[in-house]
Amino acid sequence: MAHTALEFEDKVRTYAHPEVVVSTDWVADHRRDSGVRLAECDEDILLYEVGHIPDAVKLDWHTELQDSLTRDFLDRESFERLMREKGISNDTTVILYGDKNNWYATYTFWLMKMYGHEHVRIMDGGRIKWDQEGREWTREAPRFSPGIYSAPERDSSGRAFRDQVFDQMKAGRPMIDVRSPAEYKGDLIHMLDYPQEGAQRGGHIPGAKSIPWGTAANAEDGTFKTADELRRIYGQENGITPDEEVISYCRIGERSSHTWFVLKYLLGYPRVRNYDGSWTEWGNLVDAPIEK
Repeated sequence: MAHTALEFEDKVRTYAHPEVVVSTDWVADHRRDSGVRLAECDEDILLYEVGHIPDAVKLDWHTELQDSLTRDFLDRESFERLMREKGISNDTTVILYGDKNNWYATYTFWLMKMYGHEHVRIMDGGRIKWDQEGREWTREAPRFSPGIYSAPERDSSGRAFRDQVFDQMKAGRPMIDVRSPAEYKGDLIHMLDYPQEGAQRGGHIPGAKSIPWGTAANAEDGTFKTADELRRIYGQENGITPDEEVISYCRIGERSSHTWFVLKYLLGYPRVRNYDGSWTEWGNLVDAPIEK
């Protein structure tokens, strides 16, 4: 666990893309910069109103990042409109943070990369670390002038769909189930934890390895572990190596986006996909095999 600015710098220097992670110190010093926009993305969508980092806008994964009719993300025009409303332009550096060790922050990062946003980063530790350090909270929502934003068509190269998952399974290529061990085993009681994410069957996709998403974060403050620790978890202990294409999944793709981020940006794995259909699709899919 990083305790000082120097230790943080030493840690991120070992990442494949150190530019995508910033410290709470950096946010405290730069959150009011004209080219920076801080955005909170929480699993608990009411936390922002309870208190958020000053100058942070809210990005609601449920009402703002999802299409209102289909199970998909908002389309390009809607994404452009959302960015403008939040005061974000194409050249804005967006700093994302949230609860649950940043799992919806990485989910939003994943979506923003699909729409080609170049400068987007994660605040290491999210709400947990900011709060532990006794830093300032506010309930006042900031107001910014509309941004100027134009996005390309969505690039889904980092997204896995069910047919690609079938191909991955049949070929015996690596898949990571990032849910809890109980979910992986198919314990029915854990299917009730998230009623909105229900599935008719419990278990896991055949061949998938159980590597819970939280193992990539320090339990004390939610920060990312070092590159050496992450390589040990994924490579040495589980044989997930950068020479193969990897697919991660959970229930709806939010926890697995955290693993996707770790593999692609912290360890530099070149071919990583997040299956956001995940268990809510696979566990309800007719004729899809499962293991327990």
